[in-house]
Amino acid sequence: MMGAHFDLDLGDPGQSGVYRIAPEALDTMAALARDAGLRVLRVDLAGCASKRTLLARLGTQLDFPHGSGMNWDALSDNLRDLSWLPAQGYAVLLEAVDALRAGAGEDFHFLLDILDEAAVAWANEGVPFVAFVSLQEEEDAG
Repeated sequence: MMGAHFDLDLGDPGQSGVYRIAPEALDTMAALARDAGLRVLRVDLAGCASKRTLLARLGTQLDFPHGSGMNWDALSDNLRDLSWLPAQGYAVLLEAVDALRAGAGEDFHFLLDILDEAAVAWANEGVPFVAFVSLQEEEDAG
């Protein structure tokens, strides 16, 4: 996960990826993503400190199709599809992620991996996909 830079060209599939941002930058990044023609998908993860809650929150707030599984594979499949949310590109903004990182660190890292894999898959299709992860504190190295 990289720190966000405001010189990102959000419309460039080659700059797809997962970026850490401060909570106060969320609205700015949402506006920049809209200006770049991306569909903005905001997910509030406040109080989310378990895999079960995380998957339920993502499924609900991203309007996953009925019958989608509640597991990592289903999350990965849905993030690589998004056909029910047609767009020329996507910006996923995850708000209030600190509780997840503190309470379910392994699940937090799985989520980052899945978002990164989705970004690579979309970029390979020529579609921009960025995920902005809002964290209060710097993540420990390692």
